[in-house]
Amino acid sequence: MIIKTIRGITPKFGKNCFFAENATVIGDVIMGDEVSVWYHSVVRGDVNSIKIGNKVNIQDGVIIHATYKTAQTNIGNNVSIGHNAIIHGCTLDDNVLVGMGSIIMDNCLIGSNCIIAAGAVVTQNTIISPGSIYGGVPARKIKDIDIKLHRSEIDRIANNYILYASWYK
Repeated sequence: MIIKTIRGITPKFGKNCFFAENATVIGDVIMGDEVSVWYHSVVRGDVNSIKIGNKVNIQDGVIIHATYKTAQTNIGNNVSIGHNAIIHGCTLDDNVLVGMGSIIMDNCLIGSNCIIAAGAVVTQNTIISPGSIYGGVPARKIKDIDIKLHRSEIDRIANNYILYASWYK
């Protein structure tokens, strides 16, 4: 894993985290417990802060960044960010699933218990109410989330990634 101090700030990590050998974490990044950062992922806190809660998985090829002086990135607890997604200067509340290849832009707020479908593009300044499923380009509301879907997808994936990370330790 590449850990870089930038502008005198070194990333901070919680307990029981997993970092793939070629994952990169830079600068003003604070991660909670049970976070996994997978292969070829970059968490780049060089221009603004990035805060990541507990039980978050950042899957292969994900880029997490922010915008200088204007948009930090905040990620809640129990969040899964699918392969090759881009999370940029936005807020993801608790219990969010971001599908593979999705892009979430500056100043977006993704409410708790939401799913962003694979390949969705959530454009700048979009506010997504809790309990919603969004998809498409640009992303639009598909429907409200069913509690069974929350348990079967959001919780299942977050729990599975804790298991997967244990295989590498």
